[in-house]
Amino acid sequence: MPRAAILVGAGALALMPAVLGPYDLALLGRFLSLAIAALGLVLLWGHGGLLSLGQGLFFGLGGYALAMHLKLAGTDGAALPDFMVWSGLERLPWWWRPFESPVFALAAVVVLPALVALLLGWSLLRRRVTGPYFAILTQALALAFVTLIIGRQAVTGGFNGLTDFRTFLGVDLPTREARTALHFVTVLLLLAAWLAVRHALQSRYGLALRALRDGENRMRFLGYDPLPWRLAAFVAAAVLAGVGGALHTLHAGVISPAQAGIIFSIELVVLVAVGGRLSPTGAIAGALLVNFARDRISSAFPDLWLYVLGGLFILSVLVLPEGLAGLGQRLRRRP
Repeated sequence: MPRAAILVGAGALALMPAVLGPYDLALLGRFLSLAIAALGLVLLWGHGGLLSLGQGLFFGLGGYALAMHLKLAGTDGAALPDFMVWSGLERLPWWWRPFESPVFALAAVVVLPALVALLLGWSLLRRRVTGPYFAILTQALALAFVTLIIGRQAVTGGFNGLTDFRTFLGVDLPTREARTALHFVTVLLLLAAWLAVRHALQSRYGLALRALRDGENRMRFLGYDPLPWRLAAFVAAAVLAGVGGALHTLHAGVISPAQAGIIFSIELVVLVAVGGRLSPTGAIAGALLVNFARDRISSAFPDLWLYVLGGLFILSVLVLPEGLAGLGQRLRRRP
């Protein structure tokens, strides 16, 4: 897209607090956070050829890392968060204590998904696990993460997740001023993520990533080791998902296993497929359009949305393999 159009779009998003009410503003913020996570799939799946069906794992890690600090900050001097008291715990688990620091929690939003992705990616990719096997294994890892969260209710909140966040960095989250500032931060981070992914795809790294996607054996013959190139894309996608998860937690006021599981991970793939898995701008557009459609359709017809979502995915695969971004390019090429 022309640079002027990108700047106009970013400016329009920045002006949304002036025209949207509190509910719609929070809704837009959640969708923008999903767009950040979707950008990682453009890099990993669209240009790297690795379909991950477990991005919810990293989205959840980022969300829970920040939520743990928010929960501790809202205890009002109590020794334990409320759900731990209800579960009969008498002391705070040792691994919760570092999250009392906001600096540690913010660092964990980035570092924790990166470390987990580095370990998992190195374990899978060094054995040349790609294609459908990579997708299935990442899906299984997301399922294992959700099972762990639900099974350890006393220390994770279980199926209900973590909620009832009141303050962050000394600011009352429910206020209009805090919501507006959070929206601006989300827009800036989305713009920074878009620029970073776009720069990576236009660099030598992006060229090598696409070459590995289209001809791995040829690249090996030329002396390239696919492991570091693909591992970097997997870690970068995990970091973007973690940042998106943390922002989503702030906007929604809750993080639960539903935002870390298989269904969420598949929905994230659908967003990218509809918008265009080769286009960072298309992924953002897909995240916004599909989620706004979800909000309107599910409100009017609660049982209809999953059929619509499945239809959109089938349509994008059979008719628009390059998504809305590819359709836009074709229309611009017409005389």
